[in-house]
Amino acid sequence: MKIDYERFAGKKCRELMQIQERFMEQLSIGSYQHWYYDAELALLRLYNDATDQLYLKYIPIGTFSLTSETWMWSWFNDHSFEPNKDSTLAVREFGIKSDYPKLTAGTFPADEFDCWEFAGISLATLEGIGVYRAATEELQSYLLITAVLEEDSREVIHFNQAKVECKIHGRSRAAFVCQHLNLEHPKGFEEAFETYKGMGLSEDDDFQAWCDECEKVRIRNNGWNEYAEEFARIKLVCEYCYFELKSFNCL
Repeated sequence: MKIDYERFAGKKCRELMQIQERFMEQLSIGSYQHWYYDAELALLRLYNDATDQLYLKYIPIGTFSLTSETWMWSWFNDHSFEPNKDSTLAVREFGIKSDYPKLTAGTFPADEFDCWEFAGISLATLEGIGVYRAATEELQSYLLITAVLEEDSREVIHFNQAKVECKIHGRSRAAFVCQHLNLEHPKGFEEAFETYKGMGLSEDDDFQAWCDECEKVRIRNNGWNEYAEEFARIKLVCEYCYFELKSFNCL
């Protein structure tokens, strides 16, 4: 016998609340005043200061826009860079089999109660240990927590590598571009190596790019020398600015 969606979602939401109570208490989630997550690593940091912090692995469930009052599943979100976001397709597949439209549509009008129901269904489907809601003035991101990480783990060490604070995009990996690249007039885009959004980098690599004119100067000088570097005047930007510049300037 098929269970209607309201009964099913309500049951999973109540189950989530029970799990959530233990999760919040055991890890003292409410004691942390700040949060930051790295989409590339799907890693959430909760902290008060450098000595009082907690690192959690997560799967992005989806986001709720407070301005448009709409929900968007992470598998549908082109701006979600987490490598594991397609895990939520399992929820969609379940929704297709059960004929639950709210689990199959990518985005649609919703309210915050819907969001917690989606979180409960995702937790039951993907077997997390709790849910964290990262909220800003305009957006709520629902993260399914899957594991607690030690501070000396490889992922946490990678997470704490040098980051840059961007006034537009917040904290992300550093990138380097020549002084000529902007979002006003396309100038070509040469890279140290081929890149794509969310890609992993080795400890010795950085996102690096320069315009066509800088490339001509670099070639005339048989590589980067003092003159070529002075012409380029490389500047620091964030990873997200870098890919915006790449999209605009590629000819």
